[in-house]
Amino acid sequence: MIVLVQATVLTVGLNGKNEVLRELPVRLITMQSGVEAARSLKNEEVESVISKWDLGDMADGLFLKRLKAVKPDIPTIAFIEAGNKAQEIAARSLGVAAVLTEQVDDDLFRETVANVLGLTDIVSIREISPVGGGGDSKRQRIVK
Repeated sequence: MIVLVQATVLTVGLNGKNEVLRELPVRLITMQSGVEAARSLKNEEVESVISKWDLGDMADGLFLKRLKAVKPDIPTIAFIEAGNKAQEIAARSLGVAAVLTEQVDDDLFRETVANVLGLTDIVSIREISPVGGGGDSKRQRIVK
């Protein structure tokens, strides 16, 4: 089965959470710093950005604030500290599409990203065992 990439998503500062998104038909660009991410946005066309609120080089949502000032229509998801109401209020006031805490479970994270990107018919793509038991090839299926 061929799965076509339906969106390019830039993630910033998410570390291991990126792996959850590999089950969606998206191309991932992963960065750890806001400066790197800002540079990549000059060269890459992305449909959505998912960023941790506090980055090592850009605290207090500075990366998302700059992004929304330059590209206000790009769908964004902010990852905030659990229970931090100030971060949540600040992120929502920017007009982000969703606010999640860093402890969000994988299914909710994947579902939120799929909804923000309009991938409502696709929940995830998972690898399954090869048919016939021979070779290293794997097939993929769409799980709804």
